[in-house]
Amino acid sequence: QVQLVESGGGLVQAGGSLRLSCATSGRTFSIYGMGWFRQTPGKDREFVAGISRSGQSTYYQDFVEGRFTISRDNAKNTVYLQMNNLKPEDTAVYYCAASNAGAGYYDSDKYNYWGQGTQVTVSS
Repeated sequence: QVQLVESGGGLVQAGGSLRLSCATSGRTFSIYGMGWFRQTPGKDREFVAGISRSGQSTYYQDFVEGRFTISRDNAKNTVYLQMNNLKPEDTAVYYCAASNAGAGYYDSDKYNYWGQGTQVTVSS
């Protein structure tokens, strides 16, 4: 079992930055690929970014457009999402997730564990 707890969300003006963190506990963090997803009311949860077990490979959804960076610190059992140049359309609840699949980072079905989410609100 893996527990994930997100933090770092909040209210920011357009063009601003936030850094989300996802602290994990339970089984060995380094065996899991990690991902960030987001969801707005009435819409499906969508992939934002993913990172491999070692951190050597990263994956991004097109709408990120170079604004977000995913990283992980296996010594701290934590994954991060640095979000810069935020836009109002980035407003959502952001979730981190852990996957032991080793592939398919874009697919939410590949993830075994999910956090409770953290709200990000970007004002115009």
